[in-house]
Amino acid sequence: MNQGNTTEKITSFTQLFAWQEGHQLVLSVYKLIRGFPKDELFGITSQMRRCAVSITSNIAEGFSRNSWKEKLQFYAVSLGSVTELQNQLLISRDVGYITTEEFMAIATKSVSVNKILNGLIKKSKLMVKA
Repeated sequence: MNQGNTTEKITSFTQLFAWQEGHQLVLSVYKLIRGFPKDELFGITSQMRRCAVSITSNIAEGFSRNSWKEKLQFYAVSLGSVTELQNQLLISRDVGYITTEEFMAIATKSVSVNKILNGLIKKSKLMVKA
């Protein structure tokens, strides 16, 4: 996996460190929500799945855009999805769907993705101004 510190040209969104870490977060969310009550299938379970997938989907779509302004827009939407997921994780913990330990593990991943995306957004903003 690309660690974001090489000088080789990135040719696929899957090479973006933000996408790689986001993908791991998505997989963790899917694993976590398997244990949620079945009556939440169309509630918080669906919402968490949707926004988790949105994280990497928007990174991928942004990568394919030709202008840095467009890329920036999609990366910002991805960041919003991370924040939405963080809120849903808090709700899930507070209503007892996940333990504090489960929450801490996945919340830590979400903070990491948030920071990486902020770096991608910062770089994109610099490129818009260039």
